[in-house]
Amino acid sequence: MSFLFSLDPLGIMFAVLFALIFLLVGIASIEYIRHEGGSGRFYAFYIPTAIVLISACFAGNFFTYYVLFELMTFLSMPLVLHARTHESVMAALKYLFYSVAGAFLTIFGFFLFLSKGYDLTFVAGGSLGIAELSNRELFAVFLMILGFGTKAGMFPMHAWLPTAHPVAPAPASAVLSGVITKAGVLGIIRCLFYVTGISAIRGTWVQYTWLILTMLTVFMGSMMAYMEKGLKKRMAYSTVSQVSYILFGLATMQPVAFVGAIMHVIFHSLVKDTLFLSAGAIIMKTGRTQVKELAGIGKKMPVTMWCFTLVSVTLIGIPPTSAFVSKWYLCVGALDSAIPIIRWLGPCVLLVSALLTAGYLLTVAIHAFFDEDALGKKEEKDYTDPGLGMMIPMLIMTVLAVVLGIFNNGLITYIEEITRELFL
Repeated sequence: MSFLFSLDPLGIMFAVLFALIFLLVGIASIEYIRHEGGSGRFYAFYIPTAIVLISACFAGNFFTYYVLFELMTFLSMPLVLHARTHESVMAALKYLFYSVAGAFLTIFGFFLFLSKGYDLTFVAGGSLGIAELSNRELFAVFLMILGFGTKAGMFPMHAWLPTAHPVAPAPASAVLSGVITKAGVLGIIRCLFYVTGISAIRGTWVQYTWLILTMLTVFMGSMMAYMEKGLKKRMAYSTVSQVSYILFGLATMQPVAFVGAIMHVIFHSLVKDTLFLSAGAIIMKTGRTQVKELAGIGKKMPVTMWCFTLVSVTLIGIPPTSAFVSKWYLCVGALDSAIPIIRWLGPCVLLVSALLTAGYLLTVAIHAFFDEDALGKKEEKDYTDPGLGMMIPMLIMTVLAVVLGIFNNGLITYIEEITRELFL
């Protein structure tokens, strides 16, 4: 076991995305944390978390990635318990326990392959160089998928997300949803596409079980978000659903779906960070945390709610926004697969989830702009948008989320080059 770092196109893309998100959210967090308090404590863990995550993108073998991945868990845990209330401490412990459980699942497969003398260096297409795995090795791979899937919020290891997000500061929720979940996605990609190779997994019970879990997570997360009344908790369940869109695309093991999955990594990060920063601005200015309390708030915080609305339209997948492109690729990839039932059931689940997404996001925007602010009149308070330090990052991510649906040829070409190396 040795530390190894290397540059490859996938790692560079993830590193640029993580750096951009941490930078924009970090700028936006200045005003929020000043209001929340404890800025020194917050940034003492926020900045190292960013450094470790970006470093993990350049890991050259499984051991290096695993160590940095788990270090990120311990550094990000204090972001959840920032408020130091009983609720936040319990949420942070739940986040820790789930993460450690996922770590044990992952390391089982790591040591199994290591004990057999396999090379666990990251190589496009797989470093093991074998076309078939034994049942014990397949079971180990499945545990590794579950282990990394814990961070990605995949059922049945998803429960930490809706617990941690509501109590964490909005900037911490933003990076938990937009970046840290993607570290789990990157771990799965490295495991399957750069170590074992998909030829050894395709057509096995591992692929089929993984596909079922991703579809279940997509539907369950959307349904729970639709039923949830708390704003940030609704966003957390949305993350559970949307990140499994990415995992579904990876699980089909089709080139087109892989392109869609990687695009959705980028688009979801931009959208969800904007949603959480918008929720943070509302909480900071009004103290309101429930969806029913947001009626009429768009008239007093128009820029915040317009950002919220535009990225909501994007997340639903309405053309010509960015998520429409990624979801189109995911559906085409599923239809191209030769997997019975899944090839048509998958797109149906994604469509139902998109309709539920419209139900739990657009209703917030409609009530915010068109309903009377009964609570605001009763309290006789005047609410305004946050300062420029918080608004500018939100506007940048909103514009990127919308515009990348139209001007994305360069991005698609870059991802297709990565895909060709993996599916030779």
